[in-house]
Amino acid sequence: MVLGCVIHGRGDLRVEELPEPEPAPGQALLAIRYGGICGSDLHYHRHGGVGDFLLQEPMVLGHEVVGTVVAYGEGATATATATGPEVGTPVAVHPATPCEVCPECADGRANVCRDTRYLGSAARFPHVQGGFASRIAVPAAQLRALPDGLDPRRAALAEPLSVALHAVRRAGPVQGRHVLVTGAGPIGCLTIAAARAAGAATITATDLLPRALEFAAAAGASACVRADDPDDPNWPSDEVDVAIEASGVAAGLDTCLRRVRRGGVVVQLGMLPPGQSPFAGNVLVSREIELRGALRFHAEFDDALRLLAAEPSFDALISGVRPMGEAAEAFALAADRSRSCKVLLDFA
Repeated sequence: MVLGCVIHGRGDLRVEELPEPEPAPGQALLAIRYGGICGSDLHYHRHGGVGDFLLQEPMVLGHEVVGTVVAYGEGATATATATGPEVGTPVAVHPATPCEVCPECADGRANVCRDTRYLGSAARFPHVQGGFASRIAVPAAQLRALPDGLDPRRAALAEPLSVALHAVRRAGPVQGRHVLVTGAGPIGCLTIAAARAAGAATITATDLLPRALEFAAAAGASACVRADDPDDPNWPSDEVDVAIEASGVAAGLDTCLRRVRRGGVVVQLGMLPPGQSPFAGNVLVSREIELRGALRFHAEFDDALRLLAAEPSFDALISGVRPMGEAAEAFALAADRSRSCKVLLDFA
């Protein structure tokens, strides 16, 4: 038996024994070391679902995981030049398994695959069990060996950093430009870091919480603004070139639309509440602003690992590491943005 973090319903998170997984043909068996608590994990815990995806059965949470290769199933060889890295190799797990046959996959946009499987997701039934367990079995093709020198703890940021890299790429070229990021949660802070890595000249971050803005500054923000204070002197005096909405609230989108220059680009990265969301459509039209969505990522995962290996500064965004047995406390800390940025579970 192995231990895992299983969500049974709203507010019902349990650390319980699970059957020891056996790698099927083409799969690898991993010993998980770290797992990052994501906003979607918090939604399952708080609300019993994410948007329209509601829990219909107990589900192991987690999709931001790193570990070590233990064994392979049939057809997934354990050599560095074949399907998977050698046994004993530290790896990160790309959480998506796209169908590879839909029109989106054929067009090179597997991140919006209409039939993808994603670790720890209730989007389909039976649910796709996640990675918050001491051992898991996943397709060998989802493994990425960690670059030399990359600590597994920092590598646990690879999945959310990939989301941020994809959002910045959806914005188009940002080198030498002024980028506004609304929302300085973990994804917002990683978006700041991604924009900085892409060459943005100025990055303004907004949030309601002073602690979140401290993390934004650590991530590389040039200026940090209280979103609820129109007189904050750190608001940009000029319009910005690009705005990325990472808070997931309509007020953040409104700020982006009103602060970006005419003909500028706004990227909606934060997941807005289900149903209709009001937004300044007339501003979108009269200023000919381009509004683009950003969902997950694809090839950016490998880029994220390389960037994490090169930038020790990402460690400042890891605000807490808790043993798996303290999952309830870890989730409470992750949900308290006045105290935390990215919180990890330690499965050692």
